[in-house]
Amino acid sequence: MGLLKNSLLLQDATAQAAAAAAGVGRRGVATSTEEYMRRNYANNVSEYNTVIGSLVQQRRPYLLRDAYDDMLLDGVQPVRDTFHNLIVGTMKGSRLQDAFYFRDQMREMGLQPDVNLYNFLISTCGKCKNSDAAILLLEEMKAHGVKLKGETYICLLNALAATGRTDQVYAIVRDMTAAGLGLNKFCYAGLITAFKNKTPASEDTPAKILEFVQQSKGWQYVERVANDSAENIMMNVSEEELYNLPTAEFAHRRGFIFKQLTIYHVAIHACADLGSKETLEALLDMFTKENFNYDAFIVMQAVRCYLRCGDIDSAVKMFEEFSSLKPTPAELYVTLAEGAMIGYTPRGMEVAQATLEKMTERKFFLNPKMGTDLLLAASGEKTGGYTTANYIWDMLQTRNIIPALPAVEAYYKGLKEREIPSDDPRLVNVARVLDNLQLRLGPRRNFQ
Repeated sequence: MGLLKNSLLLQDATAQAAAAAAGVGRRGVATSTEEYMRRNYANNVSEYNTVIGSLVQQRRPYLLRDAYDDMLLDGVQPVRDTFHNLIVGTMKGSRLQDAFYFRDQMREMGLQPDVNLYNFLISTCGKCKNSDAAILLLEEMKAHGVKLKGETYICLLNALAATGRTDQVYAIVRDMTAAGLGLNKFCYAGLITAFKNKTPASEDTPAKILEFVQQSKGWQYVERVANDSAENIMMNVSEEELYNLPTAEFAHRRGFIFKQLTIYHVAIHACADLGSKETLEALLDMFTKENFNYDAFIVMQAVRCYLRCGDIDSAVKMFEEFSSLKPTPAELYVTLAEGAMIGYTPRGMEVAQATLEKMTERKFFLNPKMGTDLLLAASGEKTGGYTTANYIWDMLQTRNIIPALPAVEAYYKGLKEREIPSDDPRLVNVARVLDNLQLRLGPRRNFQ
């Protein structure tokens, strides 16, 4: 009976934790035993750890502090594993303030953060582009006698790279060399990212990207730094996520990325961000000479780069060649459609419309994020019949998906700018959805 009760409690843990965040699950001082048991969703540290782990896996980091507060109100003493779960959750959710709060709480309870926890904290600094905080954590580790691991150096390198601190990134490389550690693919990835993010932009960045890709080849299959620690695997934290690589969200997608191509993933992603077609084609030439096969991520970033450079034909060609050989993920369709709308040229809007129609034919569906991104892009079209924006809206409506408020506002504004009767069913429907969203979230100040 006890096992069944615990199973039911844990099965509904996420919903109960959400209720706690809204104040429904909070326990007051004068609560009857029966009411307490009805509201409570965990009774001991093991059950709370399971609830916290569930929130982390559900990507709901905004509820972690509520669950932690309930834990303390229940008189349940957190243990080291509890704090590790909490800080991993804040890392995945890029919530730096919460991460430091849990670190401070950990210390107050007499628990000293270990090297793995510092790695997660430094990684969070990188995700939040706060390299100064990462440096302070390094000094803190040294002050408390916490020995740095190879992972720690790479976390630091990539955290500093997120803000383009090339001088400090080189300093970390020198420290690694002094500690007897060689550079692996994640180090070269960090070096590329650092130059990409450097401000003001450096003229030699494209040359540096090619140089680092070339240098990395000697280390491609020789890892001088240990792979994922057992704790990272247990916490379901991939190397890509720990080091803030652009492939992090796809690391657990089977067949989406080939992990041996990490350096090319980062380099081609940098080309897309920088809009450097020449560098992209030099990289693709190097890639072909090594007899590698493209994965979905490389094609997605190459397509994005071509489209940002206004070369629609090359983007379509690359998309079609890949689609003819391998299953094409929905993200690649969305990348082509969204990028083709840059500048709202007749050719680009035609490609975007055709791509979306292919998605529908192949039974691909837009999720809320994809739909929001596409609708926001399509709603910027000032001329023409608004065909693509209307098509995206209809795709979402068919699945009962409501895009985010900014996209609905932009779409509504675009409809109002056209000669559409005030009682038009589409306009009335969009106005109703917009009113409902504004009622829930509040209108945006700059919306007219």
